[in-house]
Amino acid sequence: MMRGWFLPLAVLLGFVFLYAPIISLVVFSFNESRLVTVWGGFSTRWYGELLRDRQILNAAWISLQVAVASATLATIIGTLGAFVLTRFNQFMGRLLLTGMITAPLVMPEVITGLSLLLLFVAMELSFGWPAGRGLTTVIIAHTTFCAAFVAVIAQTRLRAMDESLEEAARDLGAGPVRVFFDITLPVITPALVAGWLLAFTLSLDDLVIASFVSGPGASTLPMVIFSKIRLGVSPDVNALATIIIGFVAVAVLIAGLLMRRAVRNRT
Repeated sequence: MMRGWFLPLAVLLGFVFLYAPIISLVVFSFNESRLVTVWGGFSTRWYGELLRDRQILNAAWISLQVAVASATLATIIGTLGAFVLTRFNQFMGRLLLTGMITAPLVMPEVITGLSLLLLFVAMELSFGWPAGRGLTTVIIAHTTFCAAFVAVIAQTRLRAMDESLEEAARDLGAGPVRVFFDITLPVITPALVAGWLLAFTLSLDDLVIASFVSGPGASTLPMVIFSKIRLGVSPDVNALATIIIGFVAVAVLIAGLLMRRAVRNRT
């Protein structure tokens, strides 16, 4: 009898623990009062204040640029690395390449950010590029960080793929490049899309690495939000978080509907 009510209660408490703070944040984003912990009546005032805040809007635009660029580059690099590791079993430097791909997964972000900062400083002193820290250095840093996650996802899909498809294409006269683009790439595309989305999310969410490698005029959205909440949470930050939650919820809903339609079409 205990098992009959314990599991639903545990699930309910888990959902409350996860989503109660988010619901509270959304509710207080419509608060009239400047104090986020004191309810002063329903109002959309802070959404208007948010749309007039050029600092947050510029930071959001920079974060989107960095996330799209770094996710795209990370997907390309991670896919190539995963393909080499799964299709070429023996070559010089395989162990080193494997370690370089997996290292960012376990390396603390503070160490990664500091090492990249020292690298950029040394490159600037030696070659004159990159000239200072800015958008370019943030994109390079996020690409380095996110490529490892894409490589792991693509590597898993490539190992599960039936290699007889590639062998059949080669037997029919297709070259390695055409086999990759006509056979391998379409099969692993869902994994690459998942890897791109994960890289996009990690880049958009990163604070530690971006704090090391960014410069004037290249502050990302997490950096601006962190600088704001150090002086106390303001209601416009709640409004921004609510908008982001809304976008994510809509994207998840659309993805779920598309997946459900695809399953229905297959059946």
